Amino acid sequence: MTFISTPLEEPGRDVVRGGVADALRSDVSLLGSLLGRILTEAGGPELLHDVESLRGLAIEAYEGDGRVSIEAAEELVESFTPTRAEQVARAFTVYFHLVNLAEEHHRVRVLRSRDTSKTDAASDTLPGALARLVDEVGADEAAARLQGLRFHPVLTAHPTEARRRAVASAIRRISEQLDRHDVVRPDSSAAIEVHRRMLEEIDTLWRTSPIRTTRPTPLDEVRTAMSIFDQTLFEVVPRVYRMLDDALQPDAAGVAPAAAPAFMRLGTWIGGDRDGNPFVTADTTLEAARIASEHVLFGLERAATRIGRTLTIDSSDTPASADLKALWERQSELAAAVASQIGTRAPHEPHRRVLLVVASRIAATRTGDEALAYSGPEELIAELRVIQSSLSAGGARRSAYGELQALVWQVQTFGFHLAELEVRQHSKVHRETLAEVRAGGELGEMSQEVLAVFRTIKTLQDTYGVNASRRYIVSFTQSAEDLATVYELADAALGADAPVLDAVPLFETFADLEASVDILNGMLELPAVQARLAATGRKVEVMLGYSDSSKDVGPVAAALALDTAQARISEWAAENDIVLTLFHGRGGALGRGGGPANEAVMAQPPGSVDGRFKLTEQGEVIFAQYGDQSIAERHIEQMASAALLASAPANEEANRAAAAEFRSLADRLDETSRERFFELVKADGFAPWFAQVTPMEEIGLLALGSRPARRGLSVESLEDLRAIPWVFSWTQARINLTGWFGLGTALKAVGDIDELRAAYARWPLFAAMIDNVEMSLAKTDVRLAERYLALGSRDDLRDLVLDEMALTREWVLRTSGNSELLERRPVLQRAVRLRSPYVDALSLLQLRALRALRSAEGSDAAAEPLRLLLFTVNGVAAGLQNTG
Repeated sequence: MTFISTPLEEPGRDVVRGGVADALRSDVSLLGSLLGRILTEAGGPELLHDVESLRGLAIEAYEGDGRVSIEAAEELVESFTPTRAEQVARAFTVYFHLVNLAEEHHRVRVLRSRDTSKTDAASDTLPGALARLVDEVGADEAAARLQGLRFHPVLTAHPTEARRRAVASAIRRISEQLDRHDVVRPDSSAAIEVHRRMLEEIDTLWRTSPIRTTRPTPLDEVRTAMSIFDQTLFEVVPRVYRMLDDALQPDAAGVAPAAAPAFMRLGTWIGGDRDGNPFVTADTTLEAARIASEHVLFGLERAATRIGRTLTIDSSDTPASADLKALWERQSELAAAVASQIGTRAPHEPHRRVLLVVASRIAATRTGDEALAYSGPEELIAELRVIQSSLSAGGARRSAYGELQALVWQVQTFGFHLAELEVRQHSKVHRETLAEVRAGGELGEMSQEVLAVFRTIKTLQDTYGVNASRRYIVSFTQSAEDLATVYELADAALGADAPVLDAVPLFETFADLEASVDILNGMLELPAVQARLAATGRKVEVMLGYSDSSKDVGPVAAALALDTAQARISEWAAENDIVLTLFHGRGGALGRGGGPANEAVMAQPPGSVDGRFKLTEQGEVIFAQYGDQSIAERHIEQMASAALLASAPANEEANRAAAAEFRSLADRLDETSRERFFELVKADGFAPWFAQVTPMEEIGLLALGSRPARRGLSVESLEDLRAIPWVFSWTQARINLTGWFGLGTALKAVGDIDELRAAYARWPLFAAMIDNVEMSLAKTDVRLAERYLALGSRDDLRDLVLDEMALTREWVLRTSGNSELLERRPVLQRAVRLRSPYVDALSLLQLRALRALRSAEGSDAAAEPLRLLLFTVNGVAAGLQNTG
């Protein structure tokens, strides 16, 4: 028997068999059978037997009423030795890694098929979005809006990527072999070699501990993010632009100046976000920027060298323009030795000569050779434009606007800094530092570090340009004074030589969202802000925090408060002639603003997008969306299309009309859901109970990221608990409370099913909420939830959670009109059904560990169950495909 040889045909086989693509089923079957061989080799037939036994019982429990079978599965789990329990947990974890890999591989396969299926009319493609916009506003206005389009993802190192980098690397190597498997003949020697290599890599994955032994440093996180840039973004971004250019000028693309704008900008908090992270220092920020710059400059250098070597265009056929000759003369004076060497190799290839010197100057910029270095990306772009114009004038238009245009787009997008490094700090830290500065005397260590950050920003701007680092985000902005403090501290650090700064307010709590417009009005009165408005054309950025607002008032009230705040901030911007960009601090999980991001963009209030969408891409989301080139290309296209269409008249009018029609409903949902949420989280003793019934305490021991999980928390208070472990803990317990709690009570209180169904049909925000809660509930399991909640001694809180879960499920289905969860999303529904029994097996192992830990109470006996628990945390995260 091979481990999970036909997993896709097990649970609900009559439903699943016809719906899962044969290619995907084949991939999972192959990988599962290979894993079975590895388990047999590593632990003998007994290990495979134990894994298969637990698998069979978990499936039986999932398909039946669950009571007898899940108890049998529990008994089996309790019978395992500590070593066997760990081995079984690791087996299921590796399986999920392989299934996730197979699903990603199949998604790429589908995307490649889509490229040839003529679906460009779809509105979630750039050509389709542009065509729809032209229909609504006309060609000229659509072109103007396109030029203003901006998609701005910001990579963050929030600790939600549960996999070790070594595990991710092993998975990537298996993926490469799966790619080869698709193209080799089944009975060939090449196929035999692919299988051997797969077995080798799966064996390595099995033998690699899933638990990090040391917490990654911020610079480790920077280097991990660089792999995404190197492997995908540098190549993918110009491909997206090229696709758009093909649509804009189908007969002239590649032979005429590009019409597609470089609409994407990349941001990063990695190495700059010091809110609650003592390991991010001024020196860290400086080094993070240096690493990023080195990567982008090296990428540009290689691209320029590669293209330059192919420009073997003879001057007799394509003569150099006067501007190109002048540029060559300047290059020869600036870099005589380099120009002479290149000129000797290419005496009659003037375009090749010039571009190879350009590559040498990019290299000099990277290595710090000031004599040859570019002053900035603008100078480089100007020289590339000269080459393009000369080639075009000489008739070589394809060389002018082909690969050379891709290089121009890359420079426009990434500059010499790669990603705009944003600094974030808590307003309380600023206030305490400013008090010390104003008092005079010797500054404390914290205050010295705060001032050092402003000197670092100045250094980065002097080295890489102002756009390399100018946004300074103030966490928990509660007044305009919190923004004024940033500018005063910058003056204290550097005086008249202070860096250019845009202080960005971050509204996170319910109270701060309510007060946002008043705070922004006060901000406009600050002299430093007025100066920046004059310099930027009245551009303002405002950040909205999804995580803490949800933890503050519950998911329903938070979603409604965020929508209301966006509408009010947008109206404020219009009244004050502000060009507004709203920055969405979304996470991967539903309790942190997760869910389909392109759908969320389309549901935004009128005027809140206006062709500009900025959001955080966090933890596991980074690798899910940008880890593969085809998937990254599709994600960028979808997000840009949504940003373009969100402000289309029809979409804005639909959102505006729905918000007005259902305002009363929103008020009732807000008030009732918040009351229900408070009934739970404000109950006496809730915090220690929460720590008992979930692995919240133990998750803090996982070295997921450089930032601590808490801001000085005791289990007596949730105030300082970060939103990530709050969400992560409920997810691990198979309850997902942060995605749905309070909605069932709120819907029942409304009671009018016709009104609720009308809202679901016509109010995009409400429809997205219902759909996301369906997804969240589909990943819950009441049988397992009961077992986690039994770890605590509060029957009242247990019953409150379980009652709300059942009520929410009932009323969400009544509202959507579905008979079962995810009925209208069959692909996702099948994926959840297929995974759930295997996640159940890991959850039972985790419950065994938690019970042992709760009874051990910190004794030496806690070591073995803690290790098992940490193994299962990784497995459940992989199985559910989201953490925090």
